[in-house]
Amino acid sequence: MHSPYTKDPYYKFLKRKRIGVLMGGRSSEREVSFMSGRGGMSALTRMGFDTVGIDAAANVEKKLADEKVEIAFLALHGRWGEDGTIQGLLEYLNIPYTGSGVHASALAMNKISSKLIFKASGIPTAPFFTIQVEGDWEKKIPAHPRPDFPLFVKPYNEGSSVGCHLVKNRTELIAAVRAEHRNYPRLFAEKCIRGKELTVGLIERDKGPEVLPILELLPKRKFYDYKAKYTEGLTDFILPAEIGPDKTRRVKALALRVHEVLNCHGYSRTDFILEEKTGIPYVLELNTLPGLTALSDIPAQARAAGLTYDELIYWILRSALTTKRSMKKAFYED
Repeated sequence: MHSPYTKDPYYKFLKRKRIGVLMGGRSSEREVSFMSGRGGMSALTRMGFDTVGIDAAANVEKKLADEKVEIAFLALHGRWGEDGTIQGLLEYLNIPYTGSGVHASALAMNKISSKLIFKASGIPTAPFFTIQVEGDWEKKIPAHPRPDFPLFVKPYNEGSSVGCHLVKNRTELIAAVRAEHRNYPRLFAEKCIRGKELTVGLIERDKGPEVLPILELLPKRKFYDYKAKYTEGLTDFILPAEIGPDKTRRVKALALRVHEVLNCHGYSRTDFILEEKTGIPYVLELNTLPGLTALSDIPAQARAAGLTYDELIYWILRSALTTKRSMKKAFYED
C-alpha cells in the first residue's frame, strides 16, 4: 500500500538525490538538535531516501562536498542554524535546503526585529524594552511602576528559553542581566502576560499552508523553560487546546499571519499567550526550525491532524524544492 507522499510529483525526483541531515551545530541547543536530526534521518531512511548525517559544528562546506550532498534537511536549532547563517552558506553553495530562507530566518530569530514587525502589522505582542549593558546601564532601567513587573528577561537571539529569567522586581531584573550579559550582550525585558500558553504549527503541503491543531502547554515549573520543554513529565499537554471555537479561529489566523509577515517558508511554529482576562492572543515568537524530537510540539500537532511522523518529515523535505529562492534551473530539470 502506497503512502500519500509517494503520489507527490516530486517524490521520485527526491529519491534520486543525496540528502544531508544537518544537525548538532554550535548553539546551546546542540543536543536537542541531534535528537531532531536523528528522528528526521530515521524517517527519511524508512522512506527509502539516500541520507547522511552531518554535524554542522565546523567545516560544513567541506563535509557537504565530501558527502556529495544535493539537498540539505535542516534539523538545527538556535544560533548559527536557525538565524540565517547556515541558510546563507547553502545558498552560496547552491544547495537547496528545507524551511525558511536567510531573511525570514534572521528576522524570526531576532526577537526584537520580529516584535517590531508584529507591532507594525497590528499583531498583538507583549510590551517590552531593550537593555543595553554599557556604562551606567543599571541607572537607565526605569524604576517601578515602570516597568510593570513581573517581567521576562530574554536574549535577543536565543531559542528554547535559554538565558530566559522570570523576574519580580528591579533587583531581580538587574541580577538576571548581570548573569546573562556576558553570553548575550543584547537583552530585553518583556511583560509577563498571564494566561494559557499555546503553540501552533503550520506545514505547507501541495494545497498550500495548513495550520495544525493548537497545543496547550501546562508546565509544572514557573514557566515553560528549557527543562520543562525537554524533560518528560514536566509539562502536561492538551491537544487540541480547550479554548473554544472563536478563540481557536483567531489564534490559527494569527499563526498564518505571523508566518506570512515574516516571509517564512515550508513550516513553522508560533508560540502564544492567550491572556486570561481579555482573551487576546499575544504572539511570543515564531520558530522557523521547530523541534522534531519525540517530545516536540509540531510532531504531536501533526499526528492530531492525521499526519504520521514520516509524512511530516516528507513535507518538510519537500519544502526544499518549492521555495522562491533562486537555484540553478538545471537542478529542477534533472
